[in-house]
Amino acid sequence: MVIHIRRREFIVALGGAAAWPLAARAQQPNRLRRVGFLTNVNAENPDRRASLKAFVEALGKAGWVEGQNVHIEAQWGGGGDLSEIKRQAEELVALSPDVLVATGAAVLPAFLRATRTIPIVFNNVVDPVGAGYVDSLAQPGGNVTGFLPFEYSLSAKWLELLKEIAPSVAQAAIIRDADITAGIGQFAVIQSAAPRSGST
Repeated sequence: MVIHIRRREFIVALGGAAAWPLAARAQQPNRLRRVGFLTNVNAENPDRRASLKAFVEALGKAGWVEGQNVHIEAQWGGGGDLSEIKRQAEELVALSPDVLVATGAAVLPAFLRATRTIPIVFNNVVDPVGAGYVDSLAQPGGNVTGFLPFEYSLSAKWLELLKEIAPSVAQAAIIRDADITAGIGQFAVIQSAAPRSGST
């Protein structure tokens, strides 16, 4: 069974104080909300650790304090190992959290294979529409919503920046992982920008 949830309802499930009326929270004072957090990097990654810390702090500012009214179960994806990410996604889904947070393009499909009912909020997924994870950015549909790290048009800027750094460069090679769907759109943007920059 697929549950269709609007973006606002995800924020409610995640615990956004602005979206959750005070009266509703007062009705369930002892209810501990559970958040499953999975990222595609190792636990030692300082950037992702900083992101998780900022996430926890932001929840705290919204009135959701770890150990008091929310519990965050964080897992680390073993540096992008897909089998490990799949295992950890299934483990988090089995805990029946109120919401899942997917950080990284490899995590979202693992969660979607494991559940179509628990709300999922993603970030750092470049092309969720092209990959088929959501119907559209305005109306994601299903049990998924999230945030984009950047638009495809930014990919053209990479080529422009390369030309600024090394103006004599006439050819550029693109190395990408064929399993990451975002690469298709990024490569197309770079290809279309190449003639304007005098590169191939």
